[in-house]
This record gives sequence, C-alpha cells and structure tokens, in this order.
Amino acid sequence: MPKSPRRAPAREERRLDPERSRAALLEAARTEFSAKGYAGARVAEIAERAGLNSQLITYYFGGKAGLYQELQRQWLVAESRFADTSLSLAELTVRYLQEELRDPSWSRLALWSGLAEDASPPSTLDREDLSDLERRQAEGEIAADLDPAAVLLMLIGAVAAPIALPDQARRITGMDPESPEFAEHYAEQLRRVILRLGADG
Repeated sequence: MPKSPRRAPAREERRLDPERSRAALLEAARTEFSAKGYAGARVAEIAERAGLNSQLITYYFGGKAGLYQELQRQWLVAESRFADTSLSLAELTVRYLQEELRDPSWSRLALWSGLAEDASPPSTLDREDLSDLERRQAEGEIAADLDPAAVLLMLIGAVAAPIALPDQARRITGMDPESPEFAEHYAEQLRRVILRLGADG
C-alpha cells in the first residue's frame, strides 16, 4: 500500500508561506508586546512563539520597531470594521468598549506605550478622534461648555478602565470584569453617562 505524502511540520510550512509567516509573527508580537511592553518584549521570544527564525522579523518588518508599527496599522484595520462615526457618541464608545473587552491586547498595547513612552517607537496612527468630537459638539451632541479634548481623554479612560484596573473594577462593581454580566452592565452605564454629555443631557 503506498504511503501518503509526509506532512511538513507547521514550522516548515510557515517558512514556505510568507503570508502565514507574517501573520504568525504579528500574532506572537501582539501577545508579547501586550504582556511585556515594547521595551520588555524580545525579538527572539516573539520568533520562538511564532515558531520561526528571528531573522524573518527583520526580513518582513525591518526589525522590532517595524513589527510594532505594523501592529498599529493592524489596529486601524480592525477599528475600521466596527467604528462607524455615523453612530451616536454613546453607541460608538460602547463599540470600542465591546471590542476591547473581547480582545484586551489592543488596550494593553496602548497602556504599555503610555507607561514607557520614551521606549516605544512613534505612533503611525492618524488622530481624527478629536476633530470628530468637535464636529459632534457643533451638532449639539456634546454640551458647548465641555472641552472636547477632555471629553475624549475621559472616554478613552472609561473604555480602558476594566482592562487597566481589573481588581478595582471587581471590588467596586462586585462583578468579574471578564464576565458577560459585567460587559453588559458597564456598557449600559457608559452609554447612559455619555448621553448626559449632550446639550440637552
């Protein structure tokens, strides 16, 4: 009976497939950067997690900084799938919350970047959020006596709080911040708070 062709190991398959290799390195990098920050993550550990040679990080991304910036671009792609600026500010913010509770790694990347600002490469992300809030204020969705920049900072903090401060979220609310019950309750409360920011709130 003829033998079936021997299947190549997963590591070898990824070497032979550039797209799969890039995807594996990006996934491993997201895990490492979100757990240890940019400064703490090691190229060798990222490559080992992906099951690939560390030289491929330089080949595909130009090094550690290029890999980090590619993750930032990936976030923009992910954001474009759920962030619809035609939604109300309350619904849009809740979408960010739901996405970050579903996958906290993005929020952890931002938190590490803020804690070690001098160690992380410059962000390549476009900053359109403030102009969007200024537009919303002009349309009456945010009261005229509020500073859109301060409102934006508060909303970012509100979305990140369950991920940045899970122990306090647990103590204050009496719920597990990773539970569906918490996600539903916190989203509804955040929605109600944001609705009160309007001119008629």
